[in-house]
Amino acid sequence: MAKKQSFGQEALQAKAAHRKMAKVIISTKNDKGKYAYKEVMIDQDNVKEFIQQNKA
Repeated sequence: MAKKQSFGQEALQAKAAHRKMAKVIISTKNDKGKYAYKEVMIDQDNVKEFIQQNKA
């Protein structure tokens, strides 16, 4: 069976509804000299702001 496809306005609305996400990994060094990593999934548009806020 073939998959039913939608064209036109319906397809554009469905495509716009999907959010583009990015995985950001930030490393921090603790007192003992070991590194800890924090993974976060955020919107692709907010990556630069998130990195600036979490810089050590």
